[in-house]
Amino acid sequence: MSFPNFLELVEIKTKLASILPFFVGTLFAVAYFNRLNIANTIIFFVAMLIFDMTTTAINNLMDFRKAKSKKYKENTNVIGRESISPQLVTILILTMLLISSALGIWLVIRTGIELLYMGVACFVIGIFYTYGPLPLSRLPLGEFFSGVTMGLGIPFIAIYVNVPNSLINRQAFLTIFLVCVIPIATIANIMLANNLSDFKQDIQNERKTLPIVIGKSAGLVIYRVLAIMGYITVILAVLTRLIDWRILFVLLSIPLVIKNTRKFVDKQDKKVTFPTAIKNLVAENISLIIGLIIICIR
Repeated sequence: MSFPNFLELVEIKTKLASILPFFVGTLFAVAYFNRLNIANTIIFFVAMLIFDMTTTAINNLMDFRKAKSKKYKENTNVIGRESISPQLVTILILTMLLISSALGIWLVIRTGIELLYMGVACFVIGIFYTYGPLPLSRLPLGEFFSGVTMGLGIPFIAIYVNVPNSLINRQAFLTIFLVCVIPIATIANIMLANNLSDFKQDIQNERKTLPIVIGKSAGLVIYRVLAIMGYITVILAVLTRLIDWRILFVLLSIPLVIKNTRKFVDKQDKKVTFPTAIKNLVAENISLIIGLIIICIR
Protein backbone atom coordinates (compact mmCIF):
# COMPACT_ATOMS: atom_id res chain seq x y z
CA MET A 1 0.00 0.00 0.00
CA SER A 2 1.45 3.36 -1.04
CA PHE A 3 1.30 6.40 1.24
CA PRO A 4 -1.24 8.19 -1.04
CA ASN A 5 -3.39 5.02 -0.88
CA PHE A 6 -3.16 5.09 2.92
CA LEU A 7 -4.23 8.74 3.02
CA GLU A 8 -7.22 7.90 0.82
CA LEU A 9 -8.07 4.85 2.92
CA VAL A 10 -8.26 6.97 6.08
CA GLU A 11 -9.78 9.87 4.09
CA ILE A 12 -7.33 12.38 5.51
CA LYS A 13 -9.23 15.28 3.95
CA THR A 14 -12.20 14.55 6.22
CA LYS A 15 -10.18 14.85 9.43
CA LEU A 16 -11.27 18.47 9.78
CA ALA A 17 -14.42 16.96 11.28
CA SER A 18 -12.38 15.94 14.33
CA ILE A 19 -9.62 18.57 14.31
CA LEU A 20 -11.97 21.57 14.38
CA PRO A 21 -14.03 20.30 17.36
CA PHE A 22 -10.74 19.60 19.13
CA PHE A 23 -9.75 23.25 18.78
CA VAL A 24 -13.22 24.37 19.85
CA GLY A 25 -12.85 22.39 23.08
CA THR A 26 -9.26 23.42 23.75
CA LEU A 27 -9.96 27.11 23.20
CA PHE A 28 -13.15 26.89 25.27
CA ALA A 29 -11.00 25.58 28.16
CA VAL A 30 -8.84 28.69 27.87
CA ALA A 31 -11.65 31.19 27.20
CA TYR A 32 -14.10 29.94 29.85
CA PHE A 33 -11.89 28.29 32.49
CA ASN A 34 -8.54 29.99 31.78
CA ARG A 35 -6.85 26.57 31.84
CA LEU A 36 -4.47 24.82 29.39
CA ASN A 37 -2.42 21.64 29.91
CA ILE A 38 -0.17 21.46 26.85
CA ALA A 39 1.07 17.88 27.40
CA ASN A 40 -2.44 16.44 27.89
CA THR A 41 -3.70 18.41 24.91
CA ILE A 42 -1.01 17.02 22.58
CA ILE A 43 -1.54 13.43 23.77
CA PHE A 44 -5.28 13.69 23.25
CA PHE A 45 -4.87 15.27 19.80
CA VAL A 46 -2.66 12.43 18.56
CA ALA A 47 -4.88 9.72 20.08
CA MET A 48 -8.02 11.33 18.68
CA LEU A 49 -6.59 11.74 15.17
CA ILE A 50 -5.31 8.16 14.99
CA PHE A 51 -8.63 6.78 16.22
CA ASP A 52 -10.53 8.89 13.70
CA MET A 53 -8.34 7.44 10.94
CA THR A 54 -9.00 3.97 12.35
CA THR A 55 -12.78 4.32 12.18
CA THR A 56 -12.58 5.64 8.62
CA ALA A 57 -10.42 2.70 7.56
CA ILE A 58 -12.93 0.33 9.17
CA ASN A 59 -15.70 2.09 7.27
CA ASN A 60 -13.95 1.62 3.92
CA LEU A 61 -13.16 -2.02 4.70
CA MET A 62 -16.77 -2.79 5.67
CA ASP A 63 -18.10 -0.94 2.62
CA PHE A 64 -15.79 -3.06 0.44
CA ARG A 65 -16.82 -6.35 2.02
CA LYS A 66 -20.56 -5.63 2.16
CA ALA A 67 -21.00 -3.83 -1.15
CA LYS A 68 -23.76 -5.24 -3.35
CA SER A 69 -22.69 -3.16 -6.33
CA LYS A 70 -19.76 -4.68 -8.24
CA LYS A 71 -19.04 -1.30 -9.84
CA TYR A 72 -18.70 0.34 -6.42
CA LYS A 73 -16.53 -2.48 -5.10
CA GLU A 74 -14.11 -2.53 -8.02
CA ASN A 75 -14.08 1.08 -9.25
CA THR A 76 -15.09 3.36 -6.35
CA ASN A 77 -13.88 1.85 -3.08
CA VAL A 78 -10.13 2.47 -2.67
CA ILE A 79 -9.45 -1.10 -1.48
CA GLY A 80 -10.86 -2.70 -4.62
CA ARG A 81 -9.78 0.04 -7.03
CA GLU A 82 -6.15 -0.03 -5.89
CA SER A 83 -6.09 -3.81 -5.26
CA ILE A 84 -5.16 -3.35 -1.60
CA SER A 85 -5.13 -6.54 0.47
CA PRO A 86 -8.06 -6.58 2.96
CA GLN A 87 -5.77 -8.49 5.34
CA LEU A 88 -3.24 -5.65 5.20
CA VAL A 89 -5.98 -3.13 5.91
CA THR A 90 -7.11 -5.21 8.90
CA ILE A 91 -3.56 -5.28 10.31
CA LEU A 92 -3.30 -1.53 9.83
CA ILE A 93 -6.62 -0.98 11.61
CA LEU A 94 -5.58 -3.10 14.59
CA THR A 95 -2.22 -1.31 14.82
CA MET A 96 -3.80 2.14 14.84
CA LEU A 97 -6.41 0.97 17.34
CA LEU A 98 -3.68 -0.32 19.65
CA ILE A 99 -1.72 2.95 19.45
CA SER A 100 -4.75 5.16 20.11
CA SER A 101 -5.82 2.89 22.99
CA ALA A 102 -2.37 3.07 24.59
CA LEU A 103 -2.35 6.86 24.34
CA GLY A 104 -5.84 6.95 25.81
CA ILE A 105 -4.82 4.84 28.80
CA TRP A 106 -1.80 7.10 29.34
CA LEU A 107 -4.12 10.09 29.36
CA VAL A 108 -6.45 8.39 31.87
CA ILE A 109 -3.47 7.90 34.19
CA ARG A 110 -2.59 11.59 33.83
CA THR A 111 -6.15 12.86 34.40
CA GLY A 112 -8.83 10.70 35.99
CA ILE A 113 -10.96 7.58 35.73
CA GLU A 114 -13.89 9.56 34.29
CA LEU A 115 -11.92 9.91 31.06
CA LEU A 116 -11.83 6.11 30.75
CA TYR A 117 -15.63 5.97 30.67
CA MET A 118 -15.82 8.76 28.09
CA GLY A 119 -13.10 7.16 26.00
CA VAL A 120 -14.71 3.72 26.06
CA ALA A 121 -18.05 5.22 24.99
CA CYS A 122 -16.37 7.02 22.06
CA PHE A 123 -14.46 3.89 21.09
CA VAL A 124 -17.58 1.72 21.11
CA ILE A 125 -19.58 4.21 19.03
CA GLY A 126 -16.64 4.80 16.67
CA ILE A 127 -16.05 1.11 16.01
CA PHE A 128 -19.67 0.02 15.73
CA TYR A 129 -20.39 3.06 13.59
CA THR A 130 -19.13 0.99 10.67
CA TYR A 131 -18.57 -2.52 12.08
CA GLY A 132 -20.94 -5.35 12.88
CA PRO A 133 -24.09 -6.82 11.35
CA LEU A 134 -25.95 -3.51 11.75
CA PRO A 135 -23.36 -0.69 11.63
CA LEU A 136 -24.70 2.70 12.70
CA SER A 137 -23.61 4.28 9.40
CA ARG A 138 -26.04 2.04 7.53
CA LEU A 139 -28.93 2.95 9.81
CA PRO A 140 -30.90 6.20 10.26
CA LEU A 141 -28.77 6.87 13.34
CA GLY A 142 -25.51 7.83 11.70
CA GLU A 143 -26.07 11.58 11.74
CA PHE A 144 -26.99 11.59 15.44
CA PHE A 145 -24.09 9.45 16.63
CA SER A 146 -21.45 11.09 14.43
CA GLY A 147 -22.62 14.58 15.40
CA VAL A 148 -22.81 13.96 19.15
CA THR A 149 -19.67 11.81 19.42
CA MET A 150 -17.43 14.11 17.40
CA GLY A 151 -19.19 17.44 17.86
CA LEU A 152 -19.68 17.16 21.62
CA GLY A 153 -17.53 14.23 22.72
CA ILE A 154 -14.26 15.55 21.26
CA PRO A 155 -14.64 19.13 22.60
CA PHE A 156 -15.73 17.89 26.02
CA ILE A 157 -12.74 15.55 26.35
CA ALA A 158 -10.47 18.36 25.11
CA ILE A 159 -11.86 20.49 27.93
CA TYR A 160 -11.66 17.68 30.49
CA VAL A 161 -7.94 17.01 29.92
CA ASN A 162 -7.25 20.70 30.58
CA VAL A 163 -9.67 21.52 33.38
CA PRO A 164 -10.05 20.01 36.89
CA ASN A 165 -13.24 17.99 37.09
CA SER A 166 -14.46 20.07 40.04
CA LEU A 167 -14.80 23.14 37.82
CA ILE A 168 -17.13 21.51 35.28
CA ASN A 169 -20.49 22.12 36.99
CA ARG A 170 -24.00 22.14 35.48
CA GLN A 171 -23.76 25.71 34.25
CA ALA A 172 -20.41 25.04 32.62
CA PHE A 173 -21.73 21.89 30.95
CA LEU A 174 -24.80 23.76 29.65
CA THR A 175 -22.52 26.43 28.18
CA ILE A 176 -20.30 23.79 26.59
CA PHE A 177 -23.35 22.12 25.05
CA LEU A 178 -24.82 25.35 23.65
CA VAL A 179 -21.49 26.31 22.07
CA CYS A 180 -20.89 22.79 20.74
CA VAL A 181 -24.17 22.64 18.85
CA ILE A 182 -22.21 24.21 15.97
CA PRO A 183 -19.75 21.29 15.63
CA ILE A 184 -22.53 18.78 16.41
CA ALA A 185 -24.82 20.14 13.68
CA THR A 186 -22.16 20.72 11.03
CA ILE A 187 -20.69 17.23 11.46
CA ALA A 188 -24.15 15.66 11.35
CA ASN A 189 -24.84 17.66 8.19
CA ILE A 190 -21.75 16.26 6.46
CA MET A 191 -23.08 12.75 7.12
CA LEU A 192 -26.55 13.81 6.00
CA ALA A 193 -25.22 15.51 2.86
CA ASN A 194 -23.22 12.39 2.04
CA ASN A 195 -26.29 10.19 2.42
CA LEU A 196 -28.45 12.58 0.39
CA SER A 197 -25.84 12.61 -2.39
CA ASP A 198 -25.53 8.80 -2.33
CA PHE A 199 -29.28 8.24 -2.20
CA LYS A 200 -29.51 6.00 -5.30
CA GLN A 201 -26.24 4.19 -4.56
CA ASP A 202 -27.32 3.47 -0.97
CA ILE A 203 -30.56 1.94 -2.24
CA GLN A 204 -28.51 -0.39 -4.47
CA ASN A 205 -26.27 -1.32 -1.54
CA GLU A 206 -29.32 -1.88 0.70
CA ARG A 207 -28.43 0.76 3.25
CA LYS A 208 -31.12 2.14 5.54
CA THR A 209 -29.79 5.67 5.93
CA LEU A 210 -31.86 8.54 7.30
CA PRO A 211 -32.83 10.00 3.88
CA ILE A 212 -33.96 6.57 2.67
CA VAL A 213 -36.09 6.01 5.79
CA ILE A 214 -37.71 9.47 6.03
CA GLY A 215 -37.47 10.50 2.36
CA LYS A 216 -35.22 12.93 0.53
CA SER A 217 -37.49 15.97 1.03
CA ALA A 218 -37.59 15.52 4.80
CA GLY A 219 -33.84 14.99 4.79
CA LEU A 220 -33.33 18.33 3.07
CA VAL A 221 -35.52 20.06 5.67
CA ILE A 222 -33.34 18.63 8.44
CA TYR A 223 -30.25 19.73 6.51
CA ARG A 224 -31.51 23.34 6.45
CA VAL A 225 -32.33 23.30 10.17
CA LEU A 226 -28.93 21.88 11.16
CA ALA A 227 -27.17 24.53 9.07
CA ILE A 228 -28.50 27.36 11.28
CA MET A 229 -29.19 25.62 14.59
CA GLY A 230 -25.74 26.32 16.04
CA TYR A 231 -26.07 30.07 15.56
CA ILE A 232 -29.32 30.05 17.54
CA THR A 233 -27.80 28.23 20.52
CA VAL A 234 -24.73 30.50 20.61
CA ILE A 235 -27.00 33.56 20.64
CA LEU A 236 -28.99 31.93 23.46
CA ALA A 237 -25.77 31.35 25.45
CA VAL A 238 -24.87 35.04 25.09
CA LEU A 239 -28.37 36.31 25.94
CA THR A 240 -28.39 34.22 29.12
CA ARG A 241 -24.90 35.54 29.95
CA LEU A 242 -23.36 32.10 29.98
CA ILE A 243 -20.49 33.21 27.76
CA ASP A 244 -18.79 36.41 26.61
CA TRP A 245 -20.64 38.27 23.84
CA ARG A 246 -17.53 38.37 21.64
CA ILE A 247 -18.17 34.79 20.64
CA LEU A 248 -20.83 36.30 18.36
CA PHE A 249 -18.03 36.74 15.82
CA VAL A 250 -19.36 33.38 14.59
CA LEU A 251 -22.39 35.17 13.11
CA LEU A 252 -20.21 36.66 10.36
CA SER A 253 -20.22 33.27 8.63
CA ILE A 254 -24.02 33.20 8.23
CA PRO A 255 -24.19 34.66 4.67
CA LEU A 256 -21.70 32.10 3.34
CA VAL A 257 -23.46 29.23 5.11
CA ILE A 258 -26.85 30.26 3.72
CA LYS A 259 -25.37 30.49 0.20
CA ASN A 260 -23.78 27.03 0.46
CA THR A 261 -26.92 25.50 1.96
CA ARG A 262 -29.07 26.77 -0.91
CA LYS A 263 -26.65 25.30 -3.45
CA PHE A 264 -26.84 21.86 -1.89
CA VAL A 265 -30.61 21.93 -1.42
CA ASP A 266 -31.02 22.80 -5.11
CA LYS A 267 -28.87 19.85 -6.20
CA GLN A 268 -27.43 16.91 -4.27
CA ASP A 269 -24.32 15.76 -6.09
CA LYS A 270 -21.27 14.09 -4.50
CA LYS A 271 -18.73 15.91 -6.68
CA VAL A 272 -20.47 19.22 -7.40
CA THR A 273 -22.39 20.30 -4.28
CA PHE A 274 -21.40 17.93 -1.46
CA PRO A 275 -18.24 20.03 -0.82
CA THR A 276 -20.54 22.89 0.27
CA ALA A 277 -21.34 20.87 3.41
CA ILE A 278 -17.63 20.70 4.18
CA LYS A 279 -17.32 24.43 3.48
CA ASN A 280 -20.11 25.06 5.99
CA LEU A 281 -18.30 22.93 8.56
CA VAL A 282 -15.15 24.98 8.06
CA ALA A 283 -16.92 28.35 7.96
CA GLU A 284 -19.01 27.83 11.11
CA ASN A 285 -16.33 26.16 13.20
CA ILE A 286 -13.46 28.45 12.15
CA SER A 287 -15.54 31.54 12.91
CA LEU A 288 -16.48 29.97 16.27
CA ILE A 289 -12.79 29.28 16.97
CA ILE A 290 -11.89 32.86 16.11
CA GLY A 291 -14.64 34.07 18.47
CA LEU A 292 -13.13 31.93 21.27
CA ILE A 293 -9.65 33.28 20.47
CA ILE A 294 -10.97 36.84 20.76
CA ILE A 295 -12.32 36.00 24.21
CA CYS A 296 -8.96 34.42 25.18
CA ILE A 297 -7.00 37.56 24.33
CA ARG A 298 -9.42 40.00 25.99
